[in-house]
Amino acid sequence: MESGTAAQIILPLALFTIMFGVGITLRVSEFTFYIQNPKPVIIGALAQLLLLPLIGLIVVTVFALPPAMAVGIMILTFAPGGATSNMITLLARGDTAMSVSLTAVSGLVTPFTIPLLAFFAVAYWLGEQAAIAFPVLETMLKLFAIAVLPAILGVIVNHLWPEFCRKAEGTVKIMACLFLFIVVLGIVRANWDSLPVLILQLGPAVLSLVMIAMGGGYLLASKLAMSQAQSVTLAVELGIQNAATALMVTTVILDNPVMSASALIYGILMNIPAFLLIAYRNLPNRGEVNSQC
Repeated sequence: MESGTAAQIILPLALFTIMFGVGITLRVSEFTFYIQNPKPVIIGALAQLLLLPLIGLIVVTVFALPPAMAVGIMILTFAPGGATSNMITLLARGDTAMSVSLTAVSGLVTPFTIPLLAFFAVAYWLGEQAAIAFPVLETMLKLFAIAVLPAILGVIVNHLWPEFCRKAEGTVKIMACLFLFIVVLGIVRANWDSLPVLILQLGPAVLSLVMIAMGGGYLLASKLAMSQAQSVTLAVELGIQNAATALMVTTVILDNPVMSASALIYGILMNIPAFLLIAYRNLPNRGEVNSQC
């Protein structure tokens, strides 16, 4: 599988734009409830950081994926949430404020946890020599520069020019989606011949990961007496990973096409369960239920 030189430039730009877009949507007034009642966000963040990698480990073990593909799947589980999960939460009538709050928390934490966890994943599946060559500090610095700084910049811009941010929000989101679409299209085009084989090889594991994580998130939230909207949100936040960040790590930093295959196939197939959830939550006979959530 090949990623192409364009991805080395456009992908970081896409991730920077996505995180800036997240930053300009963060308004403290919208998250007053979760500032005063942080329990759902704390539980959600812990589930993303601890439960999700465990589910990933079980999935790659059960499906006996090749080592590099297994590492690719694990890197996906180390990069939860993101702008995509915010959009899906909104469309599935979940709790958008909770979703964006979790994105903000994971956005601040994962640039430091992803390199460390990825180091151990590489050591486990590819051996100590590969782990020694893993650029932990470089990965932290790049993810901080591309994921954390633009989000902080977005928050500052929103604080200084809120009216401008409200008008620019849609444009920024479109630009981010366009950049990411160009990258994915380029990778798909470069690997068109091998795509069917990759889907057959990775598809069952990827779909299992999404559905088990979604189900686990919903069940956990329900057991902890969260509202239905919050339960849907946690299902989405555990089931929908930040494929852009995973592609950034595997393609730009590690330059490992096989690992990138996991993120690419995930980015394509995750839309199936996401669409089914959105369709179910928007069934006509659920309108009254959804309005109470």
